[in-house]
This record gives sequence, C-alpha cells and structure tokens, in this order.
Amino acid sequence: MTTTRRFTLGALAASIMLAGHTAHAEITDNEIRIGYLADMSGPYRDPIGPMGQDAIQMAIDDVGGSVAGANVVVFSADDRNSPDVGSSIVREWIDERNVDMVTGLVASSVTLAAVRLLEEENRLGLVNGAVSSGVTNESCSPNHIHWVYDTWAMSNGTAKAITQEGHHNWYLLSADYSFGHALEGDVERVVLENGGSVVGKARHPFPSSDFSSFLLQAQASGADVIALNNAGSDTINAITTAGEFGITQAGQVLAGMVLFSTDVRSIGLDAAQGLQFTKAWYYDLNDETRAWAERFRERTGSMPTMVHAGLYSSTLHYLQAVDAIGTDEAQAVRQQMAATPINDIFATGGYIREDGRMVHDMYLVEVKTPEESQNEDDLFRVVRTIPAEEAFRPLSESQCRLVANGA
Repeated sequence: MTTTRRFTLGALAASIMLAGHTAHAEITDNEIRIGYLADMSGPYRDPIGPMGQDAIQMAIDDVGGSVAGANVVVFSADDRNSPDVGSSIVREWIDERNVDMVTGLVASSVTLAAVRLLEEENRLGLVNGAVSSGVTNESCSPNHIHWVYDTWAMSNGTAKAITQEGHHNWYLLSADYSFGHALEGDVERVVLENGGSVVGKARHPFPSSDFSSFLLQAQASGADVIALNNAGSDTINAITTAGEFGITQAGQVLAGMVLFSTDVRSIGLDAAQGLQFTKAWYYDLNDETRAWAERFRERTGSMPTMVHAGLYSSTLHYLQAVDAIGTDEAQAVRQQMAATPINDIFATGGYIREDGRMVHDMYLVEVKTPEESQNEDDLFRVVRTIPAEEAFRPLSESQCRLVANGA
C-alpha cells in the first residue's frame, strides 16, 4: 500500500468515526491538560528529564498557547523509575486533575504500568522515552502511541551493521529490567539472523555505578563485540570503565545500543570516537533541525537529544489534532493523529500504524574523532539512513491485538 493510499484510508476512517462525535465535540474543562512523567533525577535526567518539559512548552508556544479555544496546561512529575510511583502519579492526574494526555514515559517498566491505566480510563499516552519494542507489540493498546525509537529499531540498525562488518561473536551486557531484557532479545535476534553468535550474557542492576566485574567477564569471553544493552548513566559508566580496562584498544568492539548526544559529551570524543549506534534524530541533520535546536539551546542552554525532539513533535501533532476536530476525547484524537502524516523537525513522511508505532527514518551514526569535530556540537557523522519501512518491526511479525494479522 502506498503512503498516499494509507493516509487516504486513514482520513476516511477518521471522518466516519468523527461523525459520531460531532454532537458532543468539546474540550473537557475548557483546558487541554497534559501530564509530563519522566525521570527527573536519576540515570535518564540529562538526556530527557527536566528539559523535556521545555520541548513540550515549545510546541505549545508554536500553536499560540491554546487550541480549539482552550488553554494548554502542563503538569510534571518525577517517576523515580518506579512503576508504583509512576502509576500513582498517573492515577492522581486522572482522578484529581482530569489530565487528557500523558507524555514522557521514560523507563519501560514505568511506561508499561502507565499505559495499562491510560487504557482503563480512556486517556491518551504519547510514549517518547521508553525503548522496549513491547510497547507497541504485545503491550499495544488503542490509547498510546510510541514515537521516538524502540529496541527493534535500535538493534536492527546497529547490530546488523556491526555483524555484517565481520564481527560475528557477541557478548550481551544488559540492564536487568524490562527495557534491557527487550533490547537483549532484539540484539540476539539480529546477530543470529546475520550469521553471528552470542558467546555470553550478563545482566547488571539498574541503575549501576560499578561495571568492573561485568566488563572483565565480557573481556575474558573473547567476544568480537560487547553490546551495552542499557542507557543513560549506565552506558556512560560502562564505556568509561571499558576505556580504563583498555577493552577497545585490545581489539574488542564496544557497541552502545542506546546512546544520546549528552552521553557522548559526558564520555568525551577521545573515549567515544568510532562508536557506531542508531539514532532516531540528530540536531545537525539539516537546516530545519539546526534552527529548531538553536531555539532549544537558547531556552535551555543545551542542545536537544532525540527524545527532546520527539516530545516536541508528538505534542505538536497532538495539539494540531485536537485543534482540527475540536475535542480532546482520546479515541477521536488518536484517529485524527493517525490520519495525518508527520512532517516537522523530527520526521518527514512519518505515520502512525494501527499498532501505535510512529514510523519514520532512523540513522546509523558514528562518533567523530576529536580531529574531525569542528566544534563542541559536532559529534557525529551519518553512516546511512535507515528507511522507515526497514527501521521498525514489520506488522507481519506483530503480536499486537490491534493488528488484523497479529499473532
């Protein structure tokens, strides 16, 4: 099915569905209420954290602060990477503040708990930080959309490229919770599909500050590649420790499966140079991304990560959908969002599938050497663009209950 055909059918479905909402199309409480739930103080603070709210506010500002005659209000909270804490916050937002949409949703364990609650209460969730591909696979729902990346896409880009370069034997070091488990499984699948093998595995506590024993085991395994199936400060600590042990200098490849620009800055180009990994977005892709990134830096003092860009993009698309149909009812808004292609600073020709996956191009990048870098923000070069249809799990392999041919 062509992209044009897909959008035409989506628009038709939305128009039919919306006909039933016309009589009560309205904005509840005469406000659009958004909850931003994220790790504000832990391992994901720098790449997402408090600055994610700035990205959301930029989207609100870009629609003039109101849509369909209603002001937009944002609540924010630190989930402390705890499913119980996150669920309690979302419950309070729904019961006491009548929040329409929850975004951020960073740790996969928190996200999976939150989206179940959002479905029960028919509110909308825009998942930007969580990486587990299960969010739109076995844990899909009609009440949430996964925007930035997932473990299927991140492993498909990085593990496939490294294995095809001739590095066949892998050791998998993974964070011991749902995200790390999902990434471990996806990396192993890609390695095996491309003729490689997994010679060892280990799981570390989340979060962790001491990677010495884990990396000594990985080094002793003789693997060609050590895959770091973690993110945030865990990845930074692991790469730093690997540098101290001379792992890459001895010939083993270190593969960071989820890396942010903030991580590379923290590690430094000397230690990070040559690392290849997959990104959903990078601020130096084109003139439009650079202009938006400069706006973000003027506001925050820092360049944005791919999740910050995703938060802006998904919030903007949500607000435009509400404005187009004049209601904040979750199913009506989701249908409108799915019927409308995403063309903004984050994606060109992006679209939302029936499983809730927002599909867009991804990028395999390599960290530049200190000599190649022109300035402090010149961190990566794009090795290849991974087309949208290749980047994410095909629907033919989906276990999502919303997909007609899902398992």
